[in-house]
Amino acid sequence: MSILSLQGVCKNFGATKIIRNVDLDIIEGEKHAIIGPNGAGKSTLFHLISGRYQVSAGTIRFKGEDIHNRPPYEINRLGLARSFQVTNIFPRLNVFENMRCALLWSRGYGYSFWQLLGRQHSLNEEAMHMLEQIGLLDRAKIPAGELAYAQQRALELGIAVAGGADLIMLDEPVAGMSHSEAENAVELIRRITEGKTLIMVEHDMNIVFDVADRITVLVYGEVIATDTPEKIRANRNVQEAYLGEVAESA
Repeated sequence: MSILSLQGVCKNFGATKIIRNVDLDIIEGEKHAIIGPNGAGKSTLFHLISGRYQVSAGTIRFKGEDIHNRPPYEINRLGLARSFQVTNIFPRLNVFENMRCALLWSRGYGYSFWQLLGRQHSLNEEAMHMLEQIGLLDRAKIPAGELAYAQQRALELGIAVAGGADLIMLDEPVAGMSHSEAENAVELIRRITEGKTLIMVEHDMNIVFDVADRITVLVYGEVIATDTPEKIRANRNVQEAYLGEVAESA
């Protein structure tokens, strides 16, 4: 069963066509990677799904509901959360406050001027539990902007999951990390997205082939293949368009 379905999705910036008639179905519970060379339109596709950009043509349905051209906050409240290439946190709030903010709406707090968050014991306990899950419990009172880069990415992932999203979208989650940091990040991603649907844009082919159940290859805004890692690795069109020798040696 598809949790996310794109049909004939296009995005133009003036006369320039960035996304061209993309058809894509994401199966509920799968780990799905979107790969392609620089400029292929991967981040643009993420922006279209999450509502940051409006589509020029086509439809996007999430859990059976049309979401294309809806505001990002509405899409998020339906159960879709994403990260960005550039870490997107509240740097002046401490780590605990960042996590608590992520929990507020999904736990029914909404906009309230008379509830003191410090007295919401179950909410605060849940925020601390999430920090423990992502390995940042001992950093709870540190301003989030002072965290190391890999820790900021872990916090961002925790924030995405804390809101109760069914579909998590990660845009280059291990970019800029050392080898050991990337390994730890992948293990965290596996653990924290268990039972959820994951869509990931990533350039590290070893991580892509290791994590993904299926892979979609995007080239010049068009999908040229969607299949299992084994079949993508052996696909000659993919090798010629993107992977090249990587496919043979990875």
